Amino acid sequence: MEWRESDKVIIVEGSSDKKRVQLVLNEEVEVVCTNGTISQVKLDEFVEEFEDRDVYIFFDADQSGEKLRRQFKRELPEARHMYINKMYKEVASAPLYHLASVLLAANIDVKVQFLEQRVNE
Repeated sequence: MEWRESDKVIIVEGSSDKKRVQLVLNEEVEVVCTNGTISQVKLDEFVEEFEDRDVYIFFDADQSGEKLRRQFKRELPEARHMYINKMYKEVASAPLYHLASVLLAANIDVKVQFLEQRVNE
């Protein structure tokens, strides 16, 4: 089987966010990290690398996440922004059912058990 680059890219802040998001995904989606703050050079690289793909931004609901979000809105205005509920603050600490709901609302396929989990609580 030949490896094919996914059409979708989710950009998160850190590796713990990446691992958490990957747990609920049910389709091939590349998940990349900014590793916190991002330089203009790295941001330009992201813009060039992802220009022909569907880009989703999924940052924490805190000051640093909002700062990053503003940068990406300027440089990648066509990207779709997904928002974590402010009560969870961080993507990495949000319940899996919440992550699955946010991703599903953005038309990203998720493992159904994470959607059912909330119903059973």
